[in-house]
Amino acid sequence: MNKKLLLLEDDPALSKSLIKYLRINDFEVDWAKDGDEAINLTYTKDYDLYIFDINVPRINGIDALTELREAQDFTPTIIISALTDVSSVTKGFIAGADDYIKKPFDPEELLIRIKAKTKEAREYITINDIKIDIKTDEIFQNDKPVFLSEVQKKLFFSLATNYPNPVTKDELMYHLEKPTDLALRVNISKLKKRLNADIKNVRGVGYKII
Repeated sequence: MNKKLLLLEDDPALSKSLIKYLRINDFEVDWAKDGDEAINLTYTKDYDLYIFDINVPRINGIDALTELREAQDFTPTIIISALTDVSSVTKGFIAGADDYIKKPFDPEELLIRIKAKTKEAREYITINDIKIDIKTDEIFQNDKPVFLSEVQKKLFFSLATNYPNPVTKDELMYHLEKPTDLALRVNISKLKKRLNADIKNVRGVGYKII
């Protein structure tokens, strides 16, 4: 059965091209042009994933997602937005977003992230010799449990759920108690040593697992 997506986007040209691309890749897509319409659709249908823009009419994407989360709707959500500042990204994650993609973006990148969030076997994420139990947040390496600090675990989860794509510095900074470039570098360095993982700095973007 095809996965069902809800797209909240007020740009008709972008929406139509995305819907066409996603349907070609075997996804069912409903289109909401404003936040109020998106929320109403969630009351009548069950979706596997939400794709929300922020700057849309009536109710913006952040407020719409906040309202859904407060109503105990934890459907995986990807925010797509031209807002690239740290404050906007942070607000997106605080509202309950699982991912944040900055416009303009490559549709293929969005597709990879959608598949990662909607795949059938979401109980585990496996990368090389590391396995993450989604339900329990446990990490295993060579079938042996690995224990990380809360911050390092959040950083690794962010990198793992976006694998093989990079995660921006802004997104990773959100998980730090005191977000600075130095704090991020230190935590990534500790993470690499703890897991013996190949985590690469992508210049001008952030970090990725390779």
